[in-house]
Amino acid sequence: MKSAILPQVRVDPELRANLESMLRKGETLSEFIEDTVRSAVEYRRTQAEFYARGEAAWQEYSRTGVAHPAEQVIGEMRERLKIRRQQLGIPPTKAR
Repeated sequence: MKSAILPQVRVDPELRANLESMLRKGETLSEFIEDTVRSAVEYRRTQAEFYARGEAAWQEYSRTGVAHPAEQVIGEMRERLKIRRQQLGIPPTKAR
């Protein structure tokens, strides 16, 4: 696939100077911008999926009237987090 060029963006000199001061050794301005755009696209995709799941859950609740207690949901989330931390070798945290 051919590569494409993003539109040029005009910024004030202060912002450009701040950006350039944040570049890592050997990193180009173009690499930084591409990395940042990729991160923003992924964040927005994840955010859209989150909202879609929330809307689907709300529609399901509206349709059925079935809800789950917050304590149950939070407990299940904590258990999933505990298991994932064990998989990653992260030490357990103190319970709240």
